[in-house]
Amino acid sequence: MHKPKLLAAAIAGCFILPSAAFAQSTAQKTVEVDTINVRGSILPYKLEHIPGSTSVLDTEQLEAQRPFSIKEALRTVPGVHVVDEDSFGLGLNIGIRGLNPRRTSRTLLLEDGMPLFLAPYGDPSAHYSTPIDRVERIEVVKGSGQVLYGPQTIGGMINFVTKPIPKQGIAGSVSATWGNNDYQGLHANVGVGGEMGGVMLDVIEKKGDGVRKNHDFDVFEVSMKGQLNINRDHTLIGKIGHYKEDSHITETGLGSVEYAEDKFQAPTGRNDRFLHERNSLQLQHIFQVNEAAKLSTQAYYVDADRASFRQINDPGTNAGRSALDRCPGGVSTANLANADQCGGRWRPRDYRYWGIEPRLDFKHNTFGIASDAVVGFRYHEEDIKRNQFRTNDPRIQSQSFTDSLIGVNGGQGHREQIDITVEAKSYYVQNTFYIGDFSITPGIRYEDLKIRTDVRRAEGQAQDNPESDLNNNQSKVLPGFGIAWNGIQNTTVFAGVHKGFAPPRPDRDIVAPGGANTANVNKTRPEESTNWELGLRSSYFKGIGLQSTLFYTDFDEIVIEDNGRFFNGGKSEQTGLEVAGRIDFGQFYNSTHNIYLTGSWTNLFSAKFKRDVAAENIVSGNRLPYAPKHLLSVAVGYQNPHGFDARLGADRVSEQFADGENTRVEDLTGQEGTIPSYTVFNATMNFRPQGSKTSYFLSAYNLTDREYLVSRVDGKFAGRERQVIAGIRYAF
Repeated sequence: MHKPKLLAAAIAGCFILPSAAFAQSTAQKTVEVDTINVRGSILPYKLEHIPGSTSVLDTEQLEAQRPFSIKEALRTVPGVHVVDEDSFGLGLNIGIRGLNPRRTSRTLLLEDGMPLFLAPYGDPSAHYSTPIDRVERIEVVKGSGQVLYGPQTIGGMINFVTKPIPKQGIAGSVSATWGNNDYQGLHANVGVGGEMGGVMLDVIEKKGDGVRKNHDFDVFEVSMKGQLNINRDHTLIGKIGHYKEDSHITETGLGSVEYAEDKFQAPTGRNDRFLHERNSLQLQHIFQVNEAAKLSTQAYYVDADRASFRQINDPGTNAGRSALDRCPGGVSTANLANADQCGGRWRPRDYRYWGIEPRLDFKHNTFGIASDAVVGFRYHEEDIKRNQFRTNDPRIQSQSFTDSLIGVNGGQGHREQIDITVEAKSYYVQNTFYIGDFSITPGIRYEDLKIRTDVRRAEGQAQDNPESDLNNNQSKVLPGFGIAWNGIQNTTVFAGVHKGFAPPRPDRDIVAPGGANTANVNKTRPEESTNWELGLRSSYFKGIGLQSTLFYTDFDEIVIEDNGRFFNGGKSEQTGLEVAGRIDFGQFYNSTHNIYLTGSWTNLFSAKFKRDVAAENIVSGNRLPYAPKHLLSVAVGYQNPHGFDARLGADRVSEQFADGENTRVEDLTGQEGTIPSYTVFNATMNFRPQGSKTSYFLSAYNLTDREYLVSRVDGKFAGRERQVIAGIRYAF
């Protein structure tokens, strides 16, 4: 009861004390004042005072690599594990430091500081991420700097900074790309800007075939960004976006026999369907109070409709092949020919969330110590509606028809309706003290959230759960502390610790249809961790950049997913070493011809359970699922002054377990067994003639066309076959 009052008093003190000190300290400030930031970055462009591990992929790096999507770009970041489940990252699977990558639910995703999940608290699933075409810079934060953001702070945070509005006249570009697997892509960007601000429009369309047969997709996005510089102190920024996806990419894998016969098949790919429509609005007002203080207020609103039809029910249960839902006899030529009559599960879901976040950044010399402070508050609401229909009527795939089913014949076919509402309040304070060569940064975040879940199920299914069982109120104090030392030129040594937190997702508390009774609810608790870091960033030697981090994560309550079920795995720990660097030999020899080497390596030498979980056959010491011990990404490249840049790289992932039992023997469903190690080669070539506005590029992934397994979630999933893309870009 007293925590919010105490925290409010602390925040008020942070406002009052520095404000009183402004007049006395302005003349003796020793810290350089930043200009108004309108780029959407959450990290400063100089990282020497950041007391934690960070990685930044800038425009130059992204253009040299020419990644197909966000996931190819992130493979070069140490500590980041990306799972290939579809061709172009339509459903991102990213895990950081041994956390399960499934739908990126343990990694906070932001675009210009705005959350990107279907619902950041109620369903943190990454079915959308910013297209790489709109990205200028990718920022990854894994240390105590996460205190300023939330709600997920147990693994890491990724912010996609979009390209800025032109500042002088008209500018833009047109890009076209083509590739095998019927891939086509188009991106048009045009903007105009001047002293008063400007406006910019982006239009993107991509289509092609996915990893597996009958996995075609079509994606369209249009976004507009505007900026109005009212005067030297006030700036308004607005951004609206519309995204639409229509794909036949299924979430169901293959049984072991099917995979051996043809690992790229999708037995019901022509019937399975995924539809996703997303509308977003982001507004920001920046008020430069004076040269020592900046007040920025962000508001956002997202409305997303996500619906999927799934025909396959139980992969591998038909003697190693998939059994079609409600089709007697399982997969057969006859059944596939008439699969439309078999029925399945149609799951339309609506997500709406909005929030507002004022934040004050200011410099002060309280206690005679030069300091940077951040004080902020965020209010956030979510409204989620999840429906599931199940019938043998093929019209179940029609959204308009499923809406009518609720009132027809007592709701025939309407299996369940789940309504979830979330109200969350976040308060945070952070201060960086500059003492000689040291930067000392304590911070604290307070999360206060209320989750309400109402469940209605059809007759014969598990009945409505008592309201007391499905409501969940949580409040957590999340402190962090970091220190950075800059006693050596162009070098930062840092150490930090912070409390990690991931709120309990409401769907984890819901009994699956067909459950015996509500007493079997397997309610999970929020995930909590203590995260430690010790690391180094350095560019001391000319032409060499290096970063290295030793990390340790101690979980109190880790949540494990096993074949769609969620349960608390109790205590666990992850310990590892991250190393990344780049060498530019052209700088050594002052040559305009540059051969460069880049690399990142993660050694997750410990990722284990620390107690037995008898109900799941987990023994203390077992390795966490989807936590490979080694991740390696290396590349060698060549640049010359005539606009040519070529790069050859390799990505390696070591063996993984697919379950907490550490099962090594594969079963017929394909869901149990190990995921063998694999190495994939890739290459990129860029050419932009001197003085030309036209760029030409060619990129290829999985050059050797290696066949490899990437996941066993709901059956076996093969990694992407060889993919080659050629493109041309004209800038004006």
